[in-house]
Amino acid sequence: MAARESERGTVTAELAVGLPVVLVVLVAVLTLTAASTAQMRALDAARAGARAVAVGEGPGAVRAAVERVGGPGAELTLAHEGEWVRVTVTRPVARGGWAGPLRATGSATAWVEP
Repeated sequence: MAARESERGTVTAELAVGLPVVLVVLVAVLTLTAASTAQMRALDAARAGARAVAVGEGPGAVRAAVERVGGPGAELTLAHEGEWVRVTVTRPVARGGWAGPLRATGSATAWVEP
C-alpha cells in the first residue's frame, strides 16, 4: 500500500507535461497544412494568370483570374522576358500562428501567343 501512495499524483504530473507537447505538435501540423494549402493555391493562381496572359487577356482579366483562384489578398507580379511571361503570385497563409505572418508564393511561365 505504501508504494501506491508514493505514486499518487503521477498521472497528473505526466498530463501536465504531455498535454502542452501534444498541443504544440497539433498547432505545428495545422500550420503546415495551412501553408501547403496556400502554396498550392498560389501556384494554381499563377498558372491561371499565365494562361490568361498567354492568350492575350488584358490586365483586368489576368487580375480577375488570379483572384478567382488565389483568393483575396493574392499579389500579382508579371515579368515579360521576350516571348515568355512569368507570373508570380504571393498570398498570405490563412493563419501564421506562432510562426508569424507566413506568405506562400507560386510562379508559372507561359509562352505568349502571337
